[in-house]
Amino acid sequence: MKHRILVLGAGYAGAYAAGNLARRLSPADTEITVVNAEPDFVERMRLHQLAAGQRLRTQKLADMFAGTGVRLRLARVTSVDPEGKTVAMTGGDELAYDTLLYSLGSRVADHGVPGVAEHAFNVAGRPSALRLRERLDSLDEGGTVLVVGEGLTGIETATELAESRPGLSVALAARGELGAWLSPGARRHLRQAFDRLGITVHEHTSIEAVEPTRAVGADGTLFPAEATVWTAGFAVDSIAAAAGLKVAETGQIVVDRTMRSVSHPDVYAAGDSVHAIGENGRRLPMSCASAGYTGVQAFEAIVGRLTGDRVSNTKLVYVGNHISLGRRDGILQMVDGEARSKSWYVGGRKAARVKAGILKGARLGVAHPTFGMPKRKRRLAAAPERVAA
Repeated sequence: MKHRILVLGAGYAGAYAAGNLARRLSPADTEITVVNAEPDFVERMRLHQLAAGQRLRTQKLADMFAGTGVRLRLARVTSVDPEGKTVAMTGGDELAYDTLLYSLGSRVADHGVPGVAEHAFNVAGRPSALRLRERLDSLDEGGTVLVVGEGLTGIETATELAESRPGLSVALAARGELGAWLSPGARRHLRQAFDRLGITVHEHTSIEAVEPTRAVGADGTLFPAEATVWTAGFAVDSIAAAAGLKVAETGQIVVDRTMRSVSHPDVYAAGDSVHAIGENGRRLPMSCASAGYTGVQAFEAIVGRLTGDRVSNTKLVYVGNHISLGRRDGILQMVDGEARSKSWYVGGRKAARVKAGILKGARLGVAHPTFGMPKRKRRLAAAPERVAA
């Protein structure tokens, strides 16, 4: 009987890992299935562009995995039973597995703020980004947009909307100082970009409620917003915790150095779903870069253990931030081993071109998962190792 590998989620981590598992393991021994809610590969790092009204190239997952032997099931995962080694999906269907790679990603975190779920927009998924675009299309000249959150997603969303839709009045609410984590030079560049694009910044502002046409600050200040865009963090769903997998306070799956669940050795995790510790001793942030590192480590560990080979360690590093400020400007801010911004940065068109190259490379890497596929694939060991290494 073939060893059943089930990959949950086909984002940057899951799709890339599934393709490389197919590339490395013999189909005579393994059966690889990917479960994903949408038929297309979603470039999450570009969803703020989609919301702004830009056209993005779509890639069908069925086309991506054609000829690889990877099976695709379009469904939403509803629960996982790690004891019975099954996964339940919408429609009442179930799939059994021998090895599970959990990479379901994350959703927007509302932090319990009243009105966010009912009235706010976000760019955490393709449907929500399209919903925001439809709302922006309906606004008249001078329509008000408030982006809540001063992290990478908030900065990129605010600048993209202001550049693509100059007729709108765009503002950003920051709990602290805008770009406080950047080097002084990069912080100045960021402020200059906001000034150039006409974005109003409300610093040291906590939004405590969202209403249909305004947001309410902690001090009672009212901020007009015909569209409030919530970018104040991401969270994982409760599926892993409900399954009895060991999770951190964030709900992310706690793993060892090889992305293997510390509570269930037949389960691996990657991407935003995993609580992984980097080389600097800090938790890896939710990001495309982290998805890449953890996805590579997960499939390397699965291949190594199933074939009886040594499990190699992939470097788990956090090197910096690549921030787009519209289509023609950006910031590259490198960090040191303690995740502190280095004194130098790259800004302007050069940074924008580098960021565009990173996005293109990520898409190509996922869209061609079995590029260079070897003619001879590795067979499984007679009895794949199933206990902690």
